[in-house]
Amino acid sequence: MSTGTIPDQTSRLLERDDVAVRVRLPTILRSYASGQSTVDADGSTVGQVVDDLVRQFPGMAGHLRAPDGGLHRFVNVYVNDEDARYAGGLEAGVGDGDELSILPAVAGGA
Repeated sequence: MSTGTIPDQTSRLLERDDVAVRVRLPTILRSYASGQSTVDADGSTVGQVVDDLVRQFPGMAGHLRAPDGGLHRFVNVYVNDEDARYAGGLEAGVGDGDELSILPAVAGGA
């Protein structure tokens, strides 16, 4: 429960109640989710939501997780349009109804 004195993100982390999160998938991952552009996953943190995605769609594992257990460096995750890297990374809290977007990093030059 949020007491109003703890920032919302921290409150979500402390509660650890799994919630339903809508996940927007990039085109490259959609084939592992039967072509769906959005799926639902459960968790109270970004890491738990990613784990639930991998549980539901095992083919995504190698595209999302690095051998050390973190996200691949070329995967960007946003919670409600906020970059999760600056909100705690895999430990960033998510709330019921939040939207998590997975975007491949874009690199290149002219």
